[in-house]
Amino acid sequence: MQEAIGKANTLIEAMGWIRRFRGKTTVIKLGGSLLDDEHALMHILLDVIFMESVGMKPVIVHGGGKAINRALAKSGIEPNFIRGRRYTDQATLDVVSRVLAGELNVFLTEEMERLGGRAMNLSFDTTNVLFGEKLPTPDDEDLGFVGHVTRVDRSVIEGLSYTDQVPVIPSMCAGEDGQRYNVNADTAAMAVAQALGAEKLVFLSDVNGVRMDKDDPKTIIHSLSAAEARQLIADGVIAGGMIPKVEACLETLGRGVRKVHIVDGSIRHSLLLEIFTTSGVGTEINQ
Repeated sequence: MQEAIGKANTLIEAMGWIRRFRGKTTVIKLGGSLLDDEHALMHILLDVIFMESVGMKPVIVHGGGKAINRALAKSGIEPNFIRGRRYTDQATLDVVSRVLAGELNVFLTEEMERLGGRAMNLSFDTTNVLFGEKLPTPDDEDLGFVGHVTRVDRSVIEGLSYTDQVPVIPSMCAGEDGQRYNVNADTAAMAVAQALGAEKLVFLSDVNGVRMDKDDPKTIIHSLSAAEARQLIADGVIAGGMIPKVEACLETLGRGVRKVHIVDGSIRHSLLLEIFTTSGVGTEINQ
């Protein structure tokens, strides 16, 4: 009986958050090692299905760097990175398109359907919703077919959300001439969140959030204002690879998204714990 009462109390705690976010859009950026972790991925997709079931409007944007690297290796193509971005010639672009817009997008959509949800694969093979152009670079540095998103077809995404389907979008875009481009998954998710005026943008990562000591997970900071985040960068507390991620969060907040979260996606049901509990498990950054 006590266990049952405990479960009821958990539902009551969640009720306030469910009512608050019902009808609101949450963009979830999925990528990195999480796509290779079958157990973690299943729980993330179950969380997304739960979110949709209680009236939220989740949208998934995904990358897939490790899967791309494996596919390139099979094709005998050596990965090449310039300033952290994948150099994308035509041969690499063909592989990226096949893996991201093809295999992974179909897999994620079918897996959500298998788990009892409803999802729609939005890609070059079905309906493309991300449009853009070649990414401008300092000193005209050539990255090949690397692009950035300049326009999001929000009507298609919102139409699916209103019919209780979860849009699944790969981090690629097409130019007005039909040319395909490889896009950084973080920036693609930011563009989608900004275009939709999302309530939340969640970066599912392999770290548990912003920490006072980057090497100690127990020093996680659960809530930060934009001003506090900028001060932590200036003080050197936020350092290394976390700087561009937090700066991306701040840029997104400045363009209409209300809250941005950095969450460790390998924690079971971390998405639900972050959104539907008072304390959360990651870092929330807000205005």
